[in-house]
Amino acid sequence: MINYILQVILFQVLFLTVYDFFLSKETFFTKNRWYLISTPMLSFILPFIKIPTFQKAVSQEFIIYLPEIVLSPEKVIEKTAMYQSINEVNYVNLIFWTGVGLFSILFCLKLFKIINLIRTYEVVKKEFYTLVLLPKQTKAFSFFNFIFLGKEIPVSQQKQIIAHEFVHSKQKHSLDLLFFEFLKIVMWFNPMIYFYQKRITLLHEYISDEVAAKSASKEMYINNLLSNFFQVENIAFVNQFYKKTLLKKRIIMMKKTQSKKMNQLKYLVLIPVLASMLFYTSCTSTDKKSEIALLKNENEALKDSLNAIKRELKITSGLTKYLSKKISSPKSSDGSISFMEIDKAPTFLGCESGDKACFSKEVQKHFTRNFKSDLPNQLGLEAGKKRVFIGFKIDKEGNIVDVTARAPHPDIKEEVIRVMNTLPKMGPGEHHGEKLIVKYSLPVTLLVE
Repeated sequence: MINYILQVILFQVLFLTVYDFFLSKETFFTKNRWYLISTPMLSFILPFIKIPTFQKAVSQEFIIYLPEIVLSPEKVIEKTAMYQSINEVNYVNLIFWTGVGLFSILFCLKLFKIINLIRTYEVVKKEFYTLVLLPKQTKAFSFFNFIFLGKEIPVSQQKQIIAHEFVHSKQKHSLDLLFFEFLKIVMWFNPMIYFYQKRITLLHEYISDEVAAKSASKEMYINNLLSNFFQVENIAFVNQFYKKTLLKKRIIMMKKTQSKKMNQLKYLVLIPVLASMLFYTSCTSTDKKSEIALLKNENEALKDSLNAIKRELKITSGLTKYLSKKISSPKSSDGSISFMEIDKAPTFLGCESGDKACFSKEVQKHFTRNFKSDLPNQLGLEAGKKRVFIGFKIDKEGNIVDVTARAPHPDIKEEVIRVMNTLPKMGPGEHHGEKLIVKYSLPVTLLVE
């Protein structure tokens, strides 16, 4: 899930970058509006799209590090990352739902504020909209078909303001803003949603200014904007006539000449951007059932894949380290395949078919029961933590093969290899209906007294 969220945010960053550099200064307001509405939705969909052609072009192999095993001389296991990760997930869930609840409450309060204005003050029904008159105020904003107008606004300007707000109402700009409000509730932690909402708010003003300014000269319209200061309602999902932070940009855009039709070719920039996103998602695994999270950045992952098991990893007790490494193809020369790319993971005896969490748990139990935990003390090793790294494969018949280990003493290495070779026969992994070899790596920490 974390990997998915990061991809969504990354794609939204790229989409907004394209908008800011290529599209935001153009007068194709309607097209830009649809761009700002559609691209965040695309960001949620793209991670699920996998194009086989791209997967074959640049494929991957991952060596997955199973949860760390910690053994004391008394054969007592400290809580491993598999169990602690459950608590961590619960803690993350608690924070997430607390944020969702808080932002939902804030949204409801703002919505109630608007409803209360409609109920409290004078309402004048017109043919295409409803006017709400606010006494002793100079506010001017709209929400769907309701146009809120302060009675202190000069009568000479009310017509122009109503014309401006009516454009918002007619074009259903409130739907756009509510769309981002709901996204803010669900992804309150994502800063890109706030940036999106700011940009579409400004774009709404461009659209309304363009239409409203046709009823009078642009110079007069601009002078009216500059010569008055209106109160601003602090509600993100209403369209506001006067907002000081947007005023300068609105005036610049009104003075700008109409963009040439040729400039619409800038939208073609989306083609390579979308292609690169699809290329990335097709070559990145998003197996939601797996307990494995990609916690290293791309540079570290590439370096680790080249070193594989030879490199000593700093793995602390109670923390799961799951690392992905890019190699040249999903199938290596020996026919092995990524644990994350595979359709059906190898199955430990007694576990449900393809249950990766159960697999990790049972491997831990097997190692703990069979490893001679007093061996490190008998070898005269210095007290402290001793790291052991184990690599093994499960072949097409489900047998444990090619067990390798790196240990602080030859006898420990021999014992580790012996224990891993006693693992029971597994249900083999499958990919596209074909049985394949799957690689694993397992870190172990021995506590020597």
